[in-house]
Amino acid sequence: MAADKQKVLIVDDDENIAELISLYLIKECYETSIVHDGESAIRAFASFQPNIVLLDLMLPGIDGYQVCREIRKTSSCPIIMLSAKGEVFDKVLGLELGADDYMVKPFDSKELVARVKAILRRSNAAPQEAQPRKEQGEFVEYPDLLINLTNYSVTYMGRKVEMPPKELELLYFLAKSPNQVFTREQLLDRIWGYEYIGDTRTVDVHVKRIREKLEGNPNWAVSTVWGVGYKFEVRS
Repeated sequence: MAADKQKVLIVDDDENIAELISLYLIKECYETSIVHDGESAIRAFASFQPNIVLLDLMLPGIDGYQVCREIRKTSSCPIIMLSAKGEVFDKVLGLELGADDYMVKPFDSKELVARVKAILRRSNAAPQEAQPRKEQGEFVEYPDLLINLTNYSVTYMGRKVEMPPKELELLYFLAKSPNQVFTREQLLDRIWGYEYIGDTRTVDVHVKRIREKLEGNPNWAVSTVWGVGYKFEVRS
């Protein structure tokens, strides 16, 4: 039934690319909506209420970076940024603004579909608004912190913390193995999976965002192990 289809908002000023992406996604039974500029994207996000956004950076008027900022003010909906820019700076900026993934044009449409599937498979594990319950499903708990992978929620000091799926999965993975060190390559492989072809800077950006949201706890921290990677450090 159409009501059960996952919805994808495609934002790209190149009509041919947008239509091609849409055709591939419709073939995979997704519902799509296409817009070609930033202002339309912000309006369409509110009205279409997509499950994921494919967002081109170079848009007329409001660019993709600003669209991402606007979406992140109210939602943790997954965002994949699309850009002809392949510089590390552009990727890092996109990820720092809250994107879950970043693909450089030209890209293979099948790979894009694979990434959409992978992200939605994780983010739709349970309703976003579900309340965290310790007795339900997979969770990790520390003083002032509850990470529930079943309903994709994080509660810190009694308040719900908004986290995009990749941030939450990374935090959960680290916290599930306290004081164990993981390399950036291991984390890329475990969290982003084989579908993701990226550099290790992606991990650094996500760790930075997690720290900003969970700063100041004396009992635990996401710590850097210089020259190696990261660990969830529990302080006795």
